[in-house]
Amino acid sequence: MFKQLFSALTSETSIDQAYADLTQMLEHGAWMFSRANEVLYSTVAAEDVRTPLYERDVAVNELERSIRRKVLRHLTVNPGHDVAICLALMSVAKDAERIGDYCKNVFEVGVFYTEGFHVDRYQKPLDSISERLRGLFSELIAATRNSDEQKAHGVITATREIRHISDELIESLLREEDSIEFHEAVAYSLLARHYKRVASHLANIATAVTGRLEDLDFPSEADGHALD
Repeated sequence: MFKQLFSALTSETSIDQAYADLTQMLEHGAWMFSRANEVLYSTVAAEDVRTPLYERDVAVNELERSIRRKVLRHLTVNPGHDVAICLALMSVAKDAERIGDYCKNVFEVGVFYTEGFHVDRYQKPLDSISERLRGLFSELIAATRNSDEQKAHGVITATREIRHISDELIESLLREEDSIEFHEAVAYSLLARHYKRVASHLANIATAVTGRLEDLDFPSEADGHALD
């Protein structure tokens, strides 16, 4: 719906290019998320990933600026036209940029915490969330590229569940009474938080794909998990 709205309202090339930039930002984010988790689980050395990961982050930041320039150019040439949709595009570009930041945060957990994960009741749900998020990147990229509302709704539903599980894990860690190494508990809580934020920003972009622009930044308000 989001892409169809653009097509219906304007044939401005700069807007079409801005939409393509958003898809490329998501592709970079998917790559960064996968590499960060490979470092986290010690399947790839941090030093092999650090430079290309931060280079991707720079590319994501430049794409966000590119989208901003293209949208402003469009609004300058066409004052008062498509304002709501242009602002929505700028909003979800910021979501895509923030995903890159949280991927760096996951990478940093992998760099600074090297003692391994040993508590199944925290490790297994986080492993599952990580794997699901990898798949959701692919789903959202396809939904964004093809304006597939059904896929976008699927992403929203899945991210709602991920955020709920992440909140439960954080609450459980705060109430933890059994013996668990302090640094391991910190690593679990950070990962739960970072994964939750990635899920939230994916949900917000998916909300734009469905065309519900009024719900941006509040993709799951009904269940108490608005984007924060």
